[in-house]
Amino acid sequence: MTFQKFISIKENEALSCGKEDSAVILLLEHITGFETNELYLKMNDEINNDLIDEFNKIFEKYLKNNEPIQYLIGFSCFYGRDFIVNENVLIPRFETEELVENILYRYDDYFKGKVIDVCDLATGSGNIAITLAKEEPNMRVVATDISKEALEVAKQNNKRFDANVKFFEGDMLSPLGDMKFDIFVSNPPYIPDDEEVDSLVKDNEPNIALFGGNDGMKFYRIILSGVKKHLKKRAIIAFEHGYDKKNEMEKLIKEFFPKASYECIKDLEGKDRMTFIYVGDF
Repeated sequence: MTFQKFISIKENEALSCGKEDSAVILLLEHITGFETNELYLKMNDEINNDLIDEFNKIFEKYLKNNEPIQYLIGFSCFYGRDFIVNENVLIPRFETEELVENILYRYDDYFKGKVIDVCDLATGSGNIAITLAKEEPNMRVVATDISKEALEVAKQNNKRFDANVKFFEGDMLSPLGDMKFDIFVSNPPYIPDDEEVDSLVKDNEPNIALFGGNDGMKFYRIILSGVKKHLKKRAIIAFEHGYDKKNEMEKLIKEFFPKASYECIKDLEGKDRMTFIYVGDF
């Protein structure tokens, strides 16, 4: 059987069980060690039985146990790096790569190669903080999270990628003392408490990293109400948020930073996914 035929069969099997067919490629890449482009070059090659057996052992768990494939294989790709993930951290999403990319663009525009201090709030697996530190060596990055277990994963990833992020345990801004930063970034929990969530997500990923109060805005209020004392004279605050929260974000900005300029940025699907706030003279 060729790789192409095998993949087609397994994708159909996943879909018939109500699962994501994208898990098939993720699992094959994990088992073979191939990059996506390498795998597609082998589509007409025969797949050996040992590889099929190894695939099926994990794939059966995916179909029957309602566990995300990323937790089963222990990794999730983010910005070209395989981050360690488990049930203690949120699985990094593609949209968050866009947040990181937009921060890097604005670093070039506004800070122009200077060494700056960056803080990532609610870091989870550390994917944002570590990616920024690796992509831009002039960023001195620290990160916070309330979950000790999440920070253990983040520290493993920090070591895995030879990054130099410093981690602090505590809720959002609380561990920062008198530290000040040029850039704050956060992808905090932002699903409203009463919103319906797919069972694959709700039953596996840590709810503390998913839900953000009655309206999903709890942690944005916490951050914006307390962040001023941690900002340098010129600073950027960058958020990922729910696609339908543009107006709520604008109201919070006008409440806590009435003199600041800001922009809401759409993701690649055209949804209002990110807000950047510019404090000081930009």
